[in-house]
Amino acid sequence: MMKFVKAHACGNDFLILEETVAHRNHAGLAKRLCSRNTSIGADGIEFLERRADGSYFLRLFNADGSEAELSGNGTRCVAAWLAYSEGLTEVSLGTHGGVRTCRVISSEGATFEIESGMGVPRVMPRAIVVEGVGTVEGAMVNVGNPHYVLFVDTPDFSAYGLSWQELGAKISTSPLFPHGTNVEFVRVESPEQIAFRIYERGCGPTTSSGTGTCASSTAAIAIRGAARELTAVAEGGAQRVVWPANEQQMMLTGPAEIICVGEALL
Repeated sequence: MMKFVKAHACGNDFLILEETVAHRNHAGLAKRLCSRNTSIGADGIEFLERRADGSYFLRLFNADGSEAELSGNGTRCVAAWLAYSEGLTEVSLGTHGGVRTCRVISSEGATFEIESGMGVPRVMPRAIVVEGVGTVEGAMVNVGNPHYVLFVDTPDFSAYGLSWQELGAKISTSPLFPHGTNVEFVRVESPEQIAFRIYERGCGPTTSSGTGTCASSTAAIAIRGAARELTAVAEGGAQRVVWPANEQQMMLTGPAEIICVGEALL
């Protein structure tokens, strides 16, 4: 039997497994356990390594078995689990996208409000040519992992004659991005609020994304002149972003909830 934890942040759900159970089969476990019809189901697995010096390191594998640099929501879910199980109210978690420090703001039972340092984002306006679509205007944003952000004005987030899901799939797997990219469709609703949809590399449409929230906010601030303190609303709910200045770290605040603890057959 293999112990697991399931948690979600605004509906973006993850399994948390100890690195010791992986046995170098991270991708295989992700594809098997994340299946929503034949297994537990999740958008990805966070493998938690407890190092000899007392530090923590996370490896994130998406539902399709691909490895990503990090997940803002997944990192927050792990921080919530460590707060719930071990009483840690502040923890630094290493990832392939950099160290992310999470601090518990409040808690009620198994639900936590957590503030996370998300590093210094980088943004570059960039038009791309998408096969079968033509030239698409947007911006490349890096917040420890890659994103392509488009601005839309449509109520359903459609763009260039396609649904956001259809266009997101085309951009995410475009040869322009050899390692794939996350894609966000952003509607600026006021200087202090944006709404957006996420097509996530490795698992498709998701209800929320921590790094997607940061990427969308970065583009809105840098390109559309939005306020540096923003509420970003995805299908799964709202998160709060603060970016004090271009060269300073972006802070992300949002919920994370422990769903269950269980055992799966090896």
